[in-house]
Amino acid sequence: MKLLKIILLSGLFLFNINGFSQEIPDRPNPPQLVNDFANILTVREKQALENKLVTFNNETSTQIAIVTIKSLNGYDKADFSFQLGEKWGVGQKGSDNGIVILVKPKTKQERGETFIAPGYGLEGVVPDATAKRIVEHDMIPLFKKGEYYLGLDAATNTLISLTKGEFTATQYNKATRKKSSGLPILFILIVIFFVFFGRSGRHQSMGHNLPFWMLLGMMGSGSSRGSFGDFSSGSGGFGGGFGGFGGGSFGGGGAGGSW
Repeated sequence: MKLLKIILLSGLFLFNINGFSQEIPDRPNPPQLVNDFANILTVREKQALENKLVTFNNETSTQIAIVTIKSLNGYDKADFSFQLGEKWGVGQKGSDNGIVILVKPKTKQERGETFIAPGYGLEGVVPDATAKRIVEHDMIPLFKKGEYYLGLDAATNTLISLTKGEFTATQYNKATRKKSSGLPILFILIVIFFVFFGRSGRHQSMGHNLPFWMLLGMMGSGSSRGSFGDFSSGSGGFGGGFGGFGGGSFGGGGAGGSW
């Protein structure tokens, strides 16, 4: 009787494990980097993000997968992101250079949830504190307004620039800590700009004369998108079709937030 009980419990446990794992969406076929299962993006918005991320993948082999879902199905958002990244193989095998951006939109019954999970190979480039900062600075303020596309566009711009080495995590954290809260900061920067260049008496390149953090601040000030705007490699051209995920792995890095 005791043996039968153990067998039944073991069978129930395995059934629950198998059933639970099936709640993670299957890898898309044909493969694509933007998977809007929650239907929060328009066709045009989805295509714009897909074009940008496919171009980035073709240029660097780094893969950023956006996945929106209607429910976490009982998972923690971090665990859902890691398991999805592993199941789909986001990133390249060996280099593990994939990133999963998970979004569960807010509903009347549940709060919104989001998580950024970098693969093993990008945990140093996108450390947990920086992933958290991207969530809180680039994404959630826009998500609260229902601007899911703008939040995802801003976050992917920042992640692309970080992974391409256009600026470091430390520089991003410092720049975004200085709240670009519109007119007062922008006015001060404009005054500094004219004072600085007014004394020089000759045309010089802004990028070679202003401190890096100031340049970032000027480019970010007044932006409704909450990120670096044009500073990031954001627009993305029309690249070729996405060839598929490469078998990357995830180890538990990243950060998320709720609203």
